[in-house]
Amino acid sequence: MNKTYNVSGFNIKDVDKKKIVRWVLIAAAAIILIALVSTSFYTVSDKEVAVVTTFGKLSGIKSAGIHFKLPFGMQKAYHVAINEIKSLEIGYRSDTNASILEESMMITGDFNIVNIDFFVEYRISDPVQYLFAADDPESMLKMLIQSQIRNVIGSYEIDPILTGSKEEIQSKIKDLTLTELENYDIGLALVDIKIQDCEPPTKAVSEAFAAVKNADSGAKTAVNNANAYKNAKEAEAEAMINQILENAEYLKQARINEAKEEVAMFNAMYEEYAKYPEITRSRMYYEFIESVLPGVKVYIDASESGTVKLLPLEEMIGGGN
Repeated sequence: MNKTYNVSGFNIKDVDKKKIVRWVLIAAAAIILIALVSTSFYTVSDKEVAVVTTFGKLSGIKSAGIHFKLPFGMQKAYHVAINEIKSLEIGYRSDTNASILEESMMITGDFNIVNIDFFVEYRISDPVQYLFAADDPESMLKMLIQSQIRNVIGSYEIDPILTGSKEEIQSKIKDLTLTELENYDIGLALVDIKIQDCEPPTKAVSEAFAAVKNADSGAKTAVNNANAYKNAKEAEAEAMINQILENAEYLKQARINEAKEEVAMFNAMYEEYAKYPEITRSRMYYEFIESVLPGVKVYIDASESGTVKLLPLEEMIGGGN
């Protein structure tokens, strides 16, 4: 006998309860099936490829068509538009008709300033490098291009930039950027770069730039004068040091020569003394007496007693008067 249950005012029999459970299970199975289908199949268009990763690691690249992948995030497909030409604007924004002075204002080789805008076209050349080599490859491309633009503009005077050298400038910037892209390998290729607009700055900007340039010139002049003064003082001090060193060297050499002469004289006297000791001793004695009695004539009395008498007769006679 079927039982009847009252739920919120409704009477449900056992048979109805089984039907409800069955339908709930069917609905759950349908939801799971839809989830499996929606996360397991994906479509790649003609203008793109899909980079597939399995548990975060690169596992393949799929071209146009319908493809299967493991569900629930085990495999992921990243769609990359490789056949699409993309663009970026440097120095202006066409959607707002605004000028971006920090991008367009540049200093030329003759120290003038110029407002110059560029339109850049590029494409994705390597989908794997594009996805994983850099966090923001488009921003990196823009920075590389801006760097080369400033390098090239800084090597030209303002007149050729404003007149007939635009094609040459564009070509140089493109070649330099292509070289940088090869070095960084971020999966992007430069298609073309064009000067969109080029004009001298406004009067206010020119005056401000001239003021800055004059201030910079004055600062450089002051620095140059200070360096010249420093160099002059250094040269003067160096000359004085050299003079002191030369004088010291001269005095040292003079003392050395004097000492050598005294040593030579002593050696000569010693040789004489070794040959004739009595005569040499007497001569040395007489020379000593002459040194202690300068300006006095000394008479030597060598009597037979063997005693040598030294008599300063002139001093004695003078004393008697």
